[in-house]
Amino acid sequence: MDIWMQVLVIILSVFLAIFLLLAIILSIILIKVTRQLKSVADSAQRTASKMESAASNFSAVTSPVVVGKVIKTFIKSFKK
Repeated sequence: MDIWMQVLVIILSVFLAIFLLLAIILSIILIKVTRQLKSVADSAQRTASKMESAASNFSAVTSPVVVGKVIKTFIKSFKK
């Protein structure tokens, strides 16, 4: 009976070592994926801020154009 207990302890120790090794490997992979996700999120945030800046610049340019068109149509209607 004593030999079977030792065999069982050895088998359980081997499985524990395998699962511990798998947990370490999966943790390393999870850290790498998390870093890649952070990089993608940073890139998306930079793109969003650039688009916001471009939209505000575009609105700053279009506002004088619209005002110019309104003044132009007012002057044309006043000359008639």
